[in-house]
Amino acid sequence: MSHLGIDAGGTSTRAVVLDSGGRCLGHGRSGSGNPISAGPAVAATSMRDAVEQALASAGLPGSAVSSTSVAMAGGSRVAEDDEVAAALRGALVTAGVSAALTVEPDLLALYFSGAHEPSGYALVAGTGAAAVRVVEGEVVATSDGLGWLLGDDGSGFWIGREVVRAVSGDLDGRAPGTALTSLLLEAVPRAAPSTVAALAPGDVQPPELRHLVRELYAAPPVHLARFAPLAFAAVATVDDAVAADIIARAGHALSNTLAATLLPDLDGPVVLGGSVLVHQGALADRVRASLESAGRSMSIRVVTDGLVGAAVLALRRSGVAVDAATFATVTDSLARLR
Repeated sequence: MSHLGIDAGGTSTRAVVLDSGGRCLGHGRSGSGNPISAGPAVAATSMRDAVEQALASAGLPGSAVSSTSVAMAGGSRVAEDDEVAAALRGALVTAGVSAALTVEPDLLALYFSGAHEPSGYALVAGTGAAAVRVVEGEVVATSDGLGWLLGDDGSGFWIGREVVRAVSGDLDGRAPGTALTSLLLEAVPRAAPSTVAALAPGDVQPPELRHLVRELYAAPPVHLARFAPLAFAAVATVDDAVAADIIARAGHALSNTLAATLLPDLDGPVVLGGSVLVHQGALADRVRASLESAGRSMSIRVVTDGLVGAAVLALRRSGVAVDAATFATVTDSLARLR
């Protein structure tokens, strides 16, 4: 009996075929699998491609799969969208998989990528940010994950926005000088002189600020996340005080998001994920320190994606008990395949 786990992210879709003992047999990877950002058709195509690769590398037909779990952002909403659900099921059928499909929250898969224990917590900070409490294998509480307009405090978007605000304040005198200014101006290419609109009479706004306003307002707000690395670069290179303050506030915000999900009598593991927490150790350290200062003794585990968790969920949904030994088999065998 084989099982299929799929981690459908905004950047890439990963799939793994495994047996009931947790041994991963085949792995595949393709493009964006998030139907919200990429659209149902693109997500379905990515899923099909990743699944076909995983089956081929495992040397198995799709008919050998008895359970399928796909983890993606907004899992519960996606499962209730008839158009999206039909597109995803169609992708599996095209790949030869007729087993029932269970759509899982991406944060649940993230949690089970770092923990076999049925109860604990997960905190993700990538472009967005959110935390969940998991009890007996299900998400029972969430904090943030509200998007760029209402939340995502401490996320890549949040940090990038603070970088831009700090630079704009530097350029027009509202805020102190910062090394972020030169870094941001280098990161935002200037238009050719012939394409720059002529100044209106009396316009005395600094040309660098006028350039940033024009370029940044032309892109979707969430694209500000691409400037988050500048804060860490400014601290690493010149120990910039403004950038250090942004990072400190991001760490505080993420700690608050996690704290909102904590129960006094549940000291389960805390799984951290997302590009900001994975690649910027300073923020993960701040989250760890906040737990220690609150007197919480909790195991902190950092994971790079939710594929192990998607595999674990495929096993759990088919009735397989995933203990520490089975979890280790999933983790180790997938690492060898990758």
